[in-house]
Amino acid sequence: MNRLLLLAIVVIVGGLVASLSLFNDQLANAGSTKKIQFTQTITSTPDPGIGHSNEQMAIVLPPNNGSIYHGSITYSSSQPVQVVILHRIDKSDSKGQPTWTVDGNTLYAQTTIDLNSTGGSLDFTGSAIGLHSTNSSQFTATVSVDGWIRVTTPEVIQATTTPPAENSTIKLPQSTIPVSIPMHQGIVDGKTVYYIITDSSNNLVANTISSDQNWKVQLSPVLAHVPSISYGNIFVFTNGITGNGTHGYQNDVLSSTPSDKQYSPLSKVIEVSWDVGRGPFILNSTKAILDANMTGKIKLTVTDTILNTPEVIWDGGTLNVRTNKVLSDETSYLDGQVLGINVDNMTATFVGHRGWGPDGKTIYYIITAGTPEGPAQTMKIQNVPLLSILDSSARDVYQFANGLQGAGPFGYQEGISSAQPGDSTYSPICKISIITWNDPQNTKVLENKNDIDFEKLAGSITVQEATTLDKNYILDCPIVTP
Repeated sequence: MNRLLLLAIVVIVGGLVASLSLFNDQLANAGSTKKIQFTQTITSTPDPGIGHSNEQMAIVLPPNNGSIYHGSITYSSSQPVQVVILHRIDKSDSKGQPTWTVDGNTLYAQTTIDLNSTGGSLDFTGSAIGLHSTNSSQFTATVSVDGWIRVTTPEVIQATTTPPAENSTIKLPQSTIPVSIPMHQGIVDGKTVYYIITDSSNNLVANTISSDQNWKVQLSPVLAHVPSISYGNIFVFTNGITGNGTHGYQNDVLSSTPSDKQYSPLSKVIEVSWDVGRGPFILNSTKAILDANMTGKIKLTVTDTILNTPEVIWDGGTLNVRTNKVLSDETSYLDGQVLGINVDNMTATFVGHRGWGPDGKTIYYIITAGTPEGPAQTMKIQNVPLLSILDSSARDVYQFANGLQGAGPFGYQEGISSAQPGDSTYSPICKISIITWNDPQNTKVLENKNDIDFEKLAGSITVQEATTLDKNYILDCPIVTP
């Protein structure tokens, strides 16, 4: 159930439970209008709407740009709930009426029918409908819908979640493993942060850091060409006060933390060298470094190197640590991606997810951040809006919405990456696409990119980019060497 829930979240709208795919087989075409009739049991998740993170939402009919639902709904819930109907509007139409939004850009006027009841029935018309609770306690509801959807510009990814045939299961050893990564101590605006280094655009830098930290930093040539707006800075000292910095001097200084809107896990390396006789002393912020540069105390050298430096602990925050630390092929993606953080031995242990590389070789990847906000919150990873800029610099990762049961994020076979370390196109940033078997009872294991291309050409599968309110789902998910 958790994995089917995540599928609905990724392909439709962050944090939303139900997917149109749950009743695809019951849609009757009538030109641009389709019949909807279904009964389903759904479980709420934290409301992904901005300002509603402590509330619960169970979406019955998800937003589908350019479409209107109308009909009747009957529901029975484990606790009293409100019925919420959303109406897609332009920002210019917002004149003080209650509104709901996941990302601050796509806006919905909100009608709330507060029946304060565990059951009821009513007619509705709107862009989406769901059940809502103003407290944080999860609830379960069974709903029946009889109505119509008028589709004008459909863009919902209708990912099929039909259960696979009995015994249609693929079991791979070590589908999830713990991956312990060395942490580095840095500084942001005078405050201590802890971060990891997973990838570098420069091979020499990757090899040097790998040797120093005794853990493999992957080479990613793609990072050298990412947009300048998509990364921050990391100031690395080449002389001065001895310390634990990248080159053995004072701690590196980073430009932001995940609490800042401009934060990115990617950092451009700027080398800091003290002028002879002009110091040294500790510089603990970007401002202090720039001031010292202005007065000639130091020299700054802007390199071409981009590192992937996701922060683990920062002032006022930390990556979410899972409550369930037992790993298996049933491990959910919804409980966070970190197993433990140990400042004493300077390690962060992530969940390593098994997948296939483009050539069919086994890979493992971790997840440190993602965007848009709703899916990121639901997976309990850091929401980083700047990742959306990296669409063209990301590798494709294909996940399965149906087919053979397995340890993939939606309960089916493990995913396939379009690139891996050693490839010129490898990037730690990935863009999620969804593979749907057109006949879920006639499936097979796909192990590489050629398999995907073959089955797509044969018409056996449909491949679509995962979108959330018109935005691609982008992750910082570096491939790691266990």
